[in-house]
Amino acid sequence: QVQLVESGGGSVQSGESLKLSCVASGFDLNYYAIGWFRQAPGKEREGVACLSTSDGESYYTDSVKDRFIMSRDHDKNAVYLEMNSLKPEDAGVYYCATNVKFVPAELYCSGHPVRYWGQGTQVTVSS
Repeated sequence: QVQLVESGGGSVQSGESLKLSCVASGFDLNYYAIGWFRQAPGKEREGVACLSTSDGESYYTDSVKDRFIMSRDHDKNAVYLEMNSLKPEDAGVYYCATNVKFVPAELYCSGHPVRYWGQGTQVTVSS
């Protein structure tokens, strides 16, 4: 059974950092595309950062480039999203997602249907 469990959300001030974690079970995420998505109140869910397979192909939406870093831990079967210089517009519920198949990173973050979602973790950024 595929499961994704996020953690690491919280409330921070503008300019501070947070690191989100997503631990996967039921499949080996090193072989499949995986992404971080966020949903702010009143807005549609958007792809923030995605990785294809373990070859390292990555994609970041423009608003987070040079501030967010997505990484994998092969041994822990986990991915992380390090978020730096946070802004109020980064706030929302962050979800980890996968389809347990190969998808190019940019495509996965850009409207590709998602099959499996985690439960989400809340990020609040105060100005």
